[in-house]
Amino acid sequence: MNRFGATILDADGLRLTSEEIAFFKDVKPFGFILFARNIDTPDQVRALCGDFREAVGYDCPITIDQEGGRVQRLRAPIWREWLPPMDFVTAAGPKAERAMYLRHRVIAHELFALGIDSNCAPMVDVAGDNTHDFLRNRCYGTDAVTVSALGRTAAEGLLDGGVLPVVKHMPGHGRATADSHFDLPHVANMKNDLQDHDFAPFKALCDLPMGMTAHLVYSDIDTAPATLSKPVMDVIRNVIGFDGLIMTDDIAMKALSGDLGDLSRQALQAGCDVILHCNGTLAERRRVAEASGEMTDAAQTRAIAALNARKTPDEIDISAYDAELEALTGG
Repeated sequence: MNRFGATILDADGLRLTSEEIAFFKDVKPFGFILFARNIDTPDQVRALCGDFREAVGYDCPITIDQEGGRVQRLRAPIWREWLPPMDFVTAAGPKAERAMYLRHRVIAHELFALGIDSNCAPMVDVAGDNTHDFLRNRCYGTDAVTVSALGRTAAEGLLDGGVLPVVKHMPGHGRATADSHFDLPHVANMKNDLQDHDFAPFKALCDLPMGMTAHLVYSDIDTAPATLSKPVMDVIRNVIGFDGLIMTDDIAMKALSGDLGDLSRQALQAGCDVILHCNGTLAERRRVAEASGEMTDAAQTRAIAALNARKTPDEIDISAYDAELEALTGG
């Protein structure tokens, strides 16, 4: 098998341009990510996914952010609208684990039908009193045990539906009091405290095939943001025990400052396997791809293991799943 490029990239519109096709054929990114600007009709999304795979010449993973609530790219009237995760969990009450499985099995059913075979979920950051509003209602709960259990059933629902889960934001974003899309959050808590609380759900889910980093500073571990920090990557690998493929959160988010090429190289040197770059120009994508190059041997091994975790889903009765979900959550 040819070596994968160490990037996950996006596209400008509903179908690939000739420039994008030539670029993707050249750099062969490991995978792609979709946004609202890439979504119109089911047939169009299927065609775009086909464009991506034809350009790179293999059955590459295509991911999306389909958490529910504010963060979902597939929306009504064609696709289901979902409550924010925390509101959904509250509505399901004692049946939340079953409800989260069903929710993510239905999400996977919708994604798989379009050719999308990965989802940037479960998000197992543990919410706290001061969690920033950009994140709080995207969380599943306020204690590590609950979040771990709900994250597990969410991941199982995706996997059973033929969709690779991407657990995020490693090793925990719940204490962030700033929005990392715009600012760099700092967490001053001691490592032991983080290990017992924030890191615990990631440890519980360390067998999942893919994970995404957090853009924040854990000052008791390192002064660099987690995505660029070898000490934090060592925590993810050796304390949490995660041996899956690690992608960065979007390398272009404003929590990180500097040249995109330099940031990409720093993240790979810290121990990330693949660079996620979103919402940039073709020239910016090219700069990231050139800086990232091909995957290392270790990253390639993890990438192949992730691809091998994909499975063809069994047929399900969606109407029965919908009815059970409605009964569990009250509509």
